[in-house]
Amino acid sequence: MPVSQESIRIISSVRSNLESCLLGKEFEIQLLLTAMLAGGHVLIEDVPGTGKTQLIKALARTMQGDYRRIQCNPDILPSDITGVSVFHPRDEQFYFRPGPVMTHILLADEINRATTKTQSALLEVMEERSVTVDGETHELPHPFMLCATQNPIDFEGTYMLPEAQLDRFMLKLSLGYPDANTEKELLFRSRHGQMTDKLQPVTSMETIASIQREIQDVFLGEPVADYLLGITRSTREHPAVLLGASPRATISFMNAVKAYAFLQERDYVLPDDVKILAPYVLSHRIMLRPEARLDKTTTLSVLEFILRQVKVPVQMGR
Repeated sequence: MPVSQESIRIISSVRSNLESCLLGKEFEIQLLLTAMLAGGHVLIEDVPGTGKTQLIKALARTMQGDYRRIQCNPDILPSDITGVSVFHPRDEQFYFRPGPVMTHILLADEINRATTKTQSALLEVMEERSVTVDGETHELPHPFMLCATQNPIDFEGTYMLPEAQLDRFMLKLSLGYPDANTEKELLFRSRHGQMTDKLQPVTSMETIASIQREIQDVFLGEPVADYLLGITRSTREHPAVLLGASPRATISFMNAVKAYAFLQERDYVLPDDVKILAPYVLSHRIMLRPEARLDKTTTLSVLEFILRQVKVPVQMGR
């Protein structure tokens, strides 16, 4: 079915709102919206002060979604995230007190500063969209998205994310510093306060959920599907790779390229969509062999090699 023009108009308004808060980062905003529309989670790895928190807050405000922020540190407990059962003496029974995870958009700031036990509390949240406390399962609001940040420079007092958790992030991206002209504009804008506080909602989470269902119908032709599959399978066969992309990564990749095609106002996926998103979907899911790291091989250089080797199909839409 053709892409709904009303859905395109809504997402265009969302994009404009975000671009007014984070100047000069149009492509990174597209990546964030790709993950949101595909029902995925995002890991943003960047130095402090580049606008990560403001971007996520702007996303929630634009879509009238509930928003919670967790400042991760070594003494935060799993129950501080998921919630806890509290005994009520008068009623003589336990009541579930929800944690911050019961929201539409959850920001886990500096996620790698939480202990591995606390990080593991997010595994069920990311995969099942639910939390289990004292044997009782509680569903999260729909849609739900986890946006996590980590600092790539300061590793003191941090705990590396396990591969099982990295595999649950649909995309990994970095915002980076703005260029000189953009930073100059930020100076003048800062006199009037945070742009995030002035944003007006343009849609609702219910509408976003409807658009997510619409994106599932974006056409992925067999030649393009084979191209996507060829890339993910090649990550498992490369001699420098110890652990390649999982089947879950393949499915996540497919959902991401459908959402990205929708953002380009198309109802079909092109090979270029696959090629553009490959580094952001797969780089954090590849583990290199120790000897490859000594040779200064990186996951990005492995992906660049694979993208050159896998044959690109000739396909024009449907």
